[in-house]
Amino acid sequence: MAAIIETKGLTKRFKSVTAVKDLTLTVEEGAIYGFVGPNGAGKTTTMHILTTLLTPTAGEAWVAGYSVTKQSRDVRRVIGYMPDFFGVYDDMKVWEYLDFFAACYDIPEAERPALIRDLLDLVDLSHRADDMVDTLSRGMKQRLCLARTLAHDPQVLILDEPASGLDPRARIEIRELLVELANMGKTIFFSSHILADVAEICTDIGIIEAGELIMQGNVEEMQRQLIPHREIVIALLDEVERARETLFGVEGVVAVEEMEPDNGRLRLHVSLTGDDEAVSDLLRRLVQAGVPVIHFTEETRDLESVFMRATKGIVS
Repeated sequence: MAAIIETKGLTKRFKSVTAVKDLTLTVEEGAIYGFVGPNGAGKTTTMHILTTLLTPTAGEAWVAGYSVTKQSRDVRRVIGYMPDFFGVYDDMKVWEYLDFFAACYDIPEAERPALIRDLLDLVDLSHRADDMVDTLSRGMKQRLCLARTLAHDPQVLILDEPASGLDPRARIEIRELLVELANMGKTIFFSSHILADVAEICTDIGIIEAGELIMQGNVEEMQRQLIPHREIVIALLDEVERARETLFGVEGVVAVEEMEPDNGRLRLHVSLTGDDEAVSDLLRRLVQAGVPVIHFTEETRDLESVFMRATKGIVS
């Protein structure tokens, strides 16, 4: 697929602070791209550049083939942007709020009622169309703001922390809505520090720290790169030395380390190369050797593990 968002050497300095440093990333058309990093990592600054709200100090970025520095008006036509802190006009009804923004996008008055009905139906707010905006919950306001970004049918959605501050149900609803929008052909680029949201729906992720892009790709690729071995934790009644001898005799075992006891249980951490059969063989060999195994589990190679391996805990 062709790249619909691309940056090369993107840099933004604010006096003595470099918020984004030599950032090069690619987002393919139709992707749900999670832009992950701690607060202060440079996520919002990058998005402000992509949405033409900031001019980069160096480097270049393109959205749908348009340069953000030289063709800003064209970029704005193809994107829908939802900032992390957005304003709603509390003295408007829900439908009036969408009508106002549809007018801002030069959508003819005769076409706006049908458009508003479709948008409210998409974000499941049709039943609140005549309510005042200030009566909506935060999650509903978030969905309303997302509907606003869709008024001109953009190709690309750039969403800054769309699930921030939401309760668990509202977060799930936002995630489901993003997947539905991707199924409609939208490319979604969203930032988050909530790893569960990213892991659940993203096709690709980029990890940024202190203004630098550390890694990008799909989660499985990153897992294989950062955590190449299977990690097994074994709890024993005793016979630690016999267990170690047995484990080192199994093909594919890279390392065996003794862990801190857990509730008095002796524990070993085993790094293993191989497939599921190799993991099964490991347990079988321990049992055959008479090692009293009371717990045997594989540590999951989830996005949280990838993030902790990739980052150092610093900000720009």
